[in-house]
Amino acid sequence: MSTLATMPKNGNQVSRRRETSSLPSFSSWVDNLFDGEMGTGFLSNFNTGMTLPAVNIKENADEFLLEIAVPGMKKSDFNIDVDNKILSISSETKEEQEHKEENYTRREFGYSSFKRTFTLPDTIESDKISAQYKEGILTVQLPKKEEAKDKPAKRITIS
Repeated sequence: MSTLATMPKNGNQVSRRRETSSLPSFSSWVDNLFDGEMGTGFLSNFNTGMTLPAVNIKENADEFLLEIAVPGMKKSDFNIDVDNKILSISSETKEEQEHKEENYTRREFGYSSFKRTFTLPDTIESDKISAQYKEGILTVQLPKKEEAKDKPAKRITIS
């Protein structure tokens, strides 16, 4: 099977025949690796993966709630700080296991970390921020200032 390809050469158009087979050449495979879903999927999972947990942000009349999915951790693994209207939530865990038998020793190391930052609006009472960790979900409550809370509808009487 063959195809006709037009390729520029020294500014002129030149036609030549190119043999193709059912298998892609190595160079075309490398060129196409990052063009398709496999490449971008791999890169996005590699760059974000488990190091950047998913966050849900909810708002109700009295507060904002951040729900962060971080299973398998303890309360003491988290650092939550507010500095100049920036909320930072981070964690860093290290684990080392050693298994000794007669003829060998096996050591395994584990490390995970993440840091998420959020710019807080002026309507948040930063002194009253609280957090809870339950069943793999870290929930951070960001209460609104009184003037920012939704007020119930009020009927105005005409005099």
